[in-house]
Amino acid sequence: MNLSDPFIRRPVATSLLAIAVLMAGIFAFTQLPVAPLPRVDFPTIQVNASLPGASPETMASAVAAPLERRFGRIAGLTEITSASSLGQTSLTLQFDLDRDVDAAARDVQAAINAAGGDLPANLPSRPRFGKVNPSDAPILILALSSETLPLAQVFDTASSILAQKISQVSGVGQVFVGGGQQPAVRVQADPEALAGLGLGLSDVRNVLSASTVNHPKGSLSGDAQQRVLSANDQLIGAESYGSLILSYRSGSAVRLRDVAKIVDDVENNRSAAWSSGRRSVLLIIRRQPGANVIDVIDRIKALLPTLTKSISPAIQIETSIDRSQTIRASVAEVELTLVLSMVLVVLVVFVFLRSARATSIPSVAVPLSVVGTFGVMYLCDYSLNNLSLMALTISTGFVVDDAIVVTENVARYLELGWSPMRAARQGAKQIGFTIVSITVSLLAVFIPILLMQGIVGRLFREFAVTLSAAVAFSAVVSLTLTPMMCARILRKESAHSQPGLISRILEAGFSGLLHIYDRGLCWVLRHQVLMLMVTLGTVGLSVFLFFVVPKGLFPQQDTGQLMGFAEASQDISFPAIRDRQEAVNKVVMSDPDVAHAVAFLGAGPGASVNSSTMFIELKPRPSRKASADEIIARLRPKLAKIEGMRLFLQAQQDVRIGGRFTRTQYQYTLQDANLEELNAWAPRVLERLKKAPELRDVASDQQTSGLQLDVIIDRDTAARLGVSPSAIDDALYDAFGQRQVATMYTQLNQYRVVLEALPSLQTGPDALKHIYVRSAFASGSGASGSSTSGTNGASGVAANGASGVAANGATASLVPLAAVARYKPNFTSLSVNHQGQFPSITISFNTAPQVALGQAVAAVGKIERELGLPPSVRAAFQGSAQAFGSSLANEPVLILAALVVVYIVLGMLYESYIHPITILSTLPSAGVGALLALILCKTEFSVIALIGIILLIGIVKKNAIMMIDFALELERDEGLLPRDSIYKACLLRFRPILMTTMAALLGGLPLALGSGVGSELRRPLGITIVGGLIISQLLTLFTTPVVYLALSRFSHRRTQPKSEPIPTRA
Repeated sequence: MNLSDPFIRRPVATSLLAIAVLMAGIFAFTQLPVAPLPRVDFPTIQVNASLPGASPETMASAVAAPLERRFGRIAGLTEITSASSLGQTSLTLQFDLDRDVDAAARDVQAAINAAGGDLPANLPSRPRFGKVNPSDAPILILALSSETLPLAQVFDTASSILAQKISQVSGVGQVFVGGGQQPAVRVQADPEALAGLGLGLSDVRNVLSASTVNHPKGSLSGDAQQRVLSANDQLIGAESYGSLILSYRSGSAVRLRDVAKIVDDVENNRSAAWSSGRRSVLLIIRRQPGANVIDVIDRIKALLPTLTKSISPAIQIETSIDRSQTIRASVAEVELTLVLSMVLVVLVVFVFLRSARATSIPSVAVPLSVVGTFGVMYLCDYSLNNLSLMALTISTGFVVDDAIVVTENVARYLELGWSPMRAARQGAKQIGFTIVSITVSLLAVFIPILLMQGIVGRLFREFAVTLSAAVAFSAVVSLTLTPMMCARILRKESAHSQPGLISRILEAGFSGLLHIYDRGLCWVLRHQVLMLMVTLGTVGLSVFLFFVVPKGLFPQQDTGQLMGFAEASQDISFPAIRDRQEAVNKVVMSDPDVAHAVAFLGAGPGASVNSSTMFIELKPRPSRKASADEIIARLRPKLAKIEGMRLFLQAQQDVRIGGRFTRTQYQYTLQDANLEELNAWAPRVLERLKKAPELRDVASDQQTSGLQLDVIIDRDTAARLGVSPSAIDDALYDAFGQRQVATMYTQLNQYRVVLEALPSLQTGPDALKHIYVRSAFASGSGASGSSTSGTNGASGVAANGASGVAANGATASLVPLAAVARYKPNFTSLSVNHQGQFPSITISFNTAPQVALGQAVAAVGKIERELGLPPSVRAAFQGSAQAFGSSLANEPVLILAALVVVYIVLGMLYESYIHPITILSTLPSAGVGALLALILCKTEFSVIALIGIILLIGIVKKNAIMMIDFALELERDEGLLPRDSIYKACLLRFRPILMTTMAALLGGLPLALGSGVGSELRRPLGITIVGGLIISQLLTLFTTPVVYLALSRFSHRRTQPKSEPIPTRA
């Protein structure tokens, strides 16, 4: 049966069908979104809760723990981590890849509602959540500043108008307003002045909360008119609070301004943000998991002109970080690589065919197959990203192969004197099964990739489907359009026509190669045992190289962005860390390759008081020569000179696994239900890891050296004086916790009233001497009298304090805090971290230069074994390092699965157990070449290189298929012996084998040599393909015929009937 015959006889229909595919592909290309990688994000939700003034231990036990218990019941939850610091808790929930993030969000909301009764009653607002992964870098950072307006007003505009509108944009997961300058009224009370009047901070708090309200008041409705009731029940601005009456003493009113300083200030005066070294307010925008980065950024930028008109013209908005620029540059680079590969492939065809007519046929097949694949990508809801375009780039060497084989076979019949129509029909018929065999076996290679699990499998599924579609299109084009064009375009050469000079040179060169190959083949066939030993040697060498090659997960990328985490000493104050951060900003901005840098401290999920976060955008590649890692190495010694501050930098990666935002790239986590044991072992592990030469920038999120002042209550004395622990907590919180005691409501936003002691009384331990606590006993009562008559110092002070109150008619006495409590210095944790509801400490690290992730993981594992951690301390890698461990275990299985699938498919096609082994014998040499190329290029064996190995299985076997198909045909049709048939097949198919190999090699060469944006991700694939093809081409041309003959002899002995003994005459 000739599949191509109907299409050869109907050229108009075939041409129109090809044009229709081309137009559909072009339309689909214009509709495809642009992205850095396929949409493979884990559904991740971040939950944040705040309680100003609460210690990390309080946040972890009172806020994080109840939420963790509720969230732990949600189906499909794979990881739950929490980070609690001063006044805030951040929880990250990561779900199965198959879980819909919107459905997960509904479950999270229900869990928050159910946990409401378990959370502290004084929580200012309910926990809020966003569909965002905190470990992802922001897609866009906008910096707001003004020459004339205060930062508080700029922050108010950003929070009330810009953040609200941008949050409504489809695909936006979180808009964080950095800089912490939310306007507020701060009431700074003098505790001693209050105590002298018989008043305490609790009295101020009660008056403030009751004096400004915004409650419904109803309406009056008569026969003809209706009136809405309103009142001046709300106070706005610091000036309106000064006249509030706290109490009366001796007939005179005690007003708030008499005992406190009231100022219009900010809600949190311990946070700040900078953009390129200038104080600013930052809009840090992150996308939802699965949202397209380019689309979201384009929607936000389209909205900005409208938003700019709705705010004060004195506020300038500047784009500090924009991920779309590097993504577009990376995609444009790989598109250029695709075009370059197509051009190189066409040149290869011209060199071998030496005819413009013949070259035009494969030249049409390549773009048609590639453009047709865009239609499949559109139907599958794929995007134009690095991996899908990389698949199309590498496919140029595949899709041209089928057209080359058909065109070359038709041209061979033309040289025998056949007419173009007859040659096309016979050539296509003869080669049809070969095309089907090559295509089906190549598609079979992708089956294991399609079945890969986890994020790596999801990531490469789009790659496999795209490449499979291109290969399938190539087969269809080669069996339809290509033979039709051969029949209409190719011509028999006239007997009088003379080839040109270039053609004669190329033909002479090819004839010389064919002669060398002929002589080599004859020598090989005389030394078959030696070549069989070489074949077996390549098997052993490929296995050896697989185990010794450095391994990693994904190549280290240079996306043009850096992330930084700055950390100071754990006892540092806010003014001191602010000054050090400004010094860090100056060093970073002084680097000639840095375009923008933003930094913020004192705010953000999980932020501690001694840390800050930085995002750095580098200049575009043409204007900078240094890579991201080289810039980090250049900045490291300069930053080390800043006393008391350390900045950890890492290059932002397109592929980031896990929900942790850590100081450095890879995470190693210790867990233990016993917090004391965990705190004891974590520093030992940290110190050993710092000494490992394979690791750099080793850091830990354990912070247990923060200064703490323990207030130790004398409960007996407190009970005798009527002072409860809750009253002491309230007094301390009122004075030092930036307590939010009232809310001011406006049309756009709500603003807080913050109560605190005078700033001069918040500087050291002596501040506690000025704090008074309300007693539950009235002045002059028995309890008070008994305390007055006591001889201890505490009761004496209490009596003194109470007498003043009694003289002024107070109903309850004030007791100095020093009368019922003492204090002592101690150490505390600045952050408390949980994983899976257990305390955890995460140690993060970068790899040293020229050290692969596999080597670093092995070094950490060795140190873990040497230390002998207790059984209760569980150690495990997280994020990318954990995914690497899983992928490393699956790599041999994946390669073996690909081999098994290809063997089964080839066995079914050839109806033979033997011939598939001959075809697969070509693969070890390709593996040797690929692994040697990676080692020589100092490139680690990543999952990208693994895909290259799997693709080599499909590419290299083409050579053997073309040899074996023709050898079997010669044995069947001409009755040749296996030795003669394989010898003749090798010489006849030498040209198409050389052409297809060179086409595939040059299709991958631009990937191997690329140096543009995103080239780090593509280079391992190109190196693997090029290295594997070079070695396999040199070896398989000689090993394949030897293996074919050896297996033929084996098969002949198995099938030959045993000869019966010749009977002897009696």
